[in-house]
Amino acid sequence: MKIDLKAKPFYLEDEDIKWVEDTLAGLSLDEKIGQVFVDMLWNNNEEEIKERINKYGMGGFRYSNMPADKLYEQNMTIQNTSKIPALIAANIEAGGDGGIGGGTHIGYHVTIGATQDKENAYKLGYYGCKEAAAIGCNWTYAPIVDINKNWRNCVVSSRCFSSDADVVLEMSKEYLRGANDAGLACCMKHFPGDGLDERDQHIVTTNNMMSCEEWDNEFGKVYKGMIDAGVESVMIGHIRLPEYSRKLKPGIKDNEIMPATIAPELLQGLLREQLGFNGLILTDATHMVGLTSMIRREDMIPTTIASGCDMILYYRDKDEDVEAMKKGLENGILTHERLDEAVTRVLAFKAMLKLHKKKESNTLMPPKENLSVIGCEKHLEVAKDVADKAITLVKNTKNQLPITPETHKRIMLYTVDSTGFASKVSMAGTGSLQDKVKNELEAQGFEVEVFDPNTSLNGKQLLAMTPIKDFVDKFDAVMLFVNVQGFSQSNVRRITWAMPMGPDIPWYVTELPTVCVSVNNPFHLIDVPMVPTYINAYTDNENTIHQVIQKIMGKSEFKGVSSVDAFCDSWDTRL
Repeated sequence: MKIDLKAKPFYLEDEDIKWVEDTLAGLSLDEKIGQVFVDMLWNNNEEEIKERINKYGMGGFRYSNMPADKLYEQNMTIQNTSKIPALIAANIEAGGDGGIGGGTHIGYHVTIGATQDKENAYKLGYYGCKEAAAIGCNWTYAPIVDINKNWRNCVVSSRCFSSDADVVLEMSKEYLRGANDAGLACCMKHFPGDGLDERDQHIVTTNNMMSCEEWDNEFGKVYKGMIDAGVESVMIGHIRLPEYSRKLKPGIKDNEIMPATIAPELLQGLLREQLGFNGLILTDATHMVGLTSMIRREDMIPTTIASGCDMILYYRDKDEDVEAMKKGLENGILTHERLDEAVTRVLAFKAMLKLHKKKESNTLMPPKENLSVIGCEKHLEVAKDVADKAITLVKNTKNQLPITPETHKRIMLYTVDSTGFASKVSMAGTGSLQDKVKNELEAQGFEVEVFDPNTSLNGKQLLAMTPIKDFVDKFDAVMLFVNVQGFSQSNVRRITWAMPMGPDIPWYVTELPTVCVSVNNPFHLIDVPMVPTYINAYTDNENTIHQVIQKIMGKSEFKGVSSVDAFCDSWDTRL
C-alpha cells in the first residue's frame, strides 16, 4: 500500500519525506522491529533504560507516573540514547495528573461532558498536554471516543464524554485541537468502539454488537469526524465487531471473528479504506486477555502488524517478541513489505512531530524551567471552574436541599469504597475521602460524626436492633459519600456493603434527610435508588469536595447536566 505522506495527518514536506525514506533504508531488521514497539517503563534507572534502548531500539515509550523532575531526567535519557528520536506517551485523559506526579486534575471525560461546554474539552486537551509536554511527552493516548450505551460497561464509565455520538465527536475534536496546540499528537481510542459490552478486554474479548448501519450512525460518525479533523493515531481495542466482519469478509465463521487488533477486514477494510484513515494504528496493551486468549503470542506479534497495526503496545519478554516477529517473517505470517510500511508510518509520525529536526537542533527536550507550569495556579483555576460547571444534581425528589448548619447542624457521615468500609485513600492518593468531607463540613459549621462499624451510639451498636429514636434524636441529616475506584471488571464498579442489612446501607432515608454523593462512578444511583437526593461530583479532590458542600448548602447553584444515563435505565431510580 502506497502511503501518502503529504496528506492528512502527516502533511510532510519533501525534506521530511526524504528523512523518512533515508532512515528506513538505513535500518537493520532488528532496528525496524524495534521501531514498531512501545516499551513500558516502571521506575527504571538510567543505566537500565540505556541498556534497553541500545539493545532493542524501541520506537516509543509509555512510562509510569513519577514526580516531574524524575520524569524529565528519564525522558532526557531516552532521547539522548535513542538513535531515532522516541515517541513518549502518557494517558492524558483527565489532565496533567495522567502524565506527571503533581499534575493538575482537570476532569474525567464524563466531567467535561457534564459541563455541556466544548471549550472545557479544549482546556482538558490543552492544559493537560501542556503539563505533559513540559517533561518531554509528545503523544497522548486520548481522547477516548467511546460512547456509553450501557451503564453496566465497566471500562468506559467515567471515561467517555457522553452517551450521544454527536457530543462525543464535538468534545473529542476540541480535545484534539487543545492537545495539538500544546504540542502533542493524539491517539483516539478504542476502535471499533467500547461502551456496549459490560465485560472488560483486560479479562475477556468483548463485542460491539451493533449492526453495520447502527455502527455507521454512532461510532462510525465519531471516527470519520475525528479522521476528517486530522487525528494522528488510533488505538485498537481487543473488541470484535461481528456484523462488519461478516459484511467485509463474507462466509467468515463465528470462531473466525477476531478482535479488531488482528482483524484485517476491520483495520484495512473499515478503518483504512472505508473511513479513509492514513495515520498511525496502535494496538491496545498486548497483555490483555481479550487478545491473548484468541491467539498464541508467538503468532500474535507478527499478526498484529500483518493485519494492519503499525505499532505494538508493550513487549512481554523482549527477546521472545523480537524472535516472534522474525519467525513471522520467515513463515509468511508477515511480509517484509508490510513491516516496512508500518515502520514508514512510525517514522512519518515522528517527522510530523518534527522530532528529527528537534534532534538536530538539540531541542527534543523542552527547557527545564517549563516544569513550573505543572500544577500551577492558572491550571488549578481552570480545574475549579470545570468542577463548578460539572457537579450534577441528578435527583432531589423530596426537595431536601439546601442543608445548612442552621437547618441541619448535626450530620451523620458515611463514606464507603468498594469494600464497604470507610475510604482510607483518595483517588488522588493523598488523604482520605472521609477526612476531606469531615473537615470541609466542620469548616462550614456542621457538627459531624463519622460512622465506624466498630463504635457505638449511646452504648449500642448501630445495627438493626438499635432504637430508631436514638439515631433520630442525635442527628439532623445524613450524608453518604461513595468512592469506588478502578475502571475494569477486575475492580468492582458497584457499591458493596460490609454486610447484608448492615447499618451503613441507607435504611435511614425514611428517618432523616439523606444526601448521597458519588465522587467517581456516575452510575451509583442504581445501587442506592432509595436516596431522595443524589449528586455526581466525578472526583474527590479538596476543591471538588468544597464545591459540593457549597452547593448542598445552597451557596452555589448546581450547573452540571449528566451526559450519560445516571438513572441507569431504571424507573425506580427516579422516585
